[in-house]
Amino acid sequence: MKYWLTIGAVLAAAVLMGADAATYIGHDRVADALAKGGSLAATKEYTVSGAHRTAAGQVEVHDKETDILYVMDGEATFVTGGTMVGGKMSKAGQWLGTDITGGQTHHLTKGDVVTIPAGMPHWFKEVPKSVSYFVVKVLKE
Repeated sequence: MKYWLTIGAVLAAAVLMGADAATYIGHDRVADALAKGGSLAATKEYTVSGAHRTAAGQVEVHDKETDILYVMDGEATFVTGGTMVGGKMSKAGQWLGTDITGGQTHHLTKGDVVTIPAGMPHWFKEVPKSVSYFVVKVLKE
């Protein structure tokens, strides 16, 4: 029951951020996105995706996207803030780097939520086994 309430809350938040119509996404598609990663809904104001990691990632900065992460399963060491090291533009408004200096480290586990404002470096630094999570990206012009 808690699982469905969480999914409903994440999708409701996304819908309330500017969509003109409700979006229904069936549980099979949601489960697939959490297992393999993938988009669930997108408008010009937001995107909702499921994600699954089995390893660390690169440091990211999004100039015009606020990320909201909700951890569904697993654990990870996640770093926010500080200064990106080795940053290079990967596409317009998106930067990738190799490290963060001076950031705040968080140990993420099931049920945790992290909000990352646009322009803030963030990084899945360590993923011991795996982590599955929802990402809501709020896009600003």
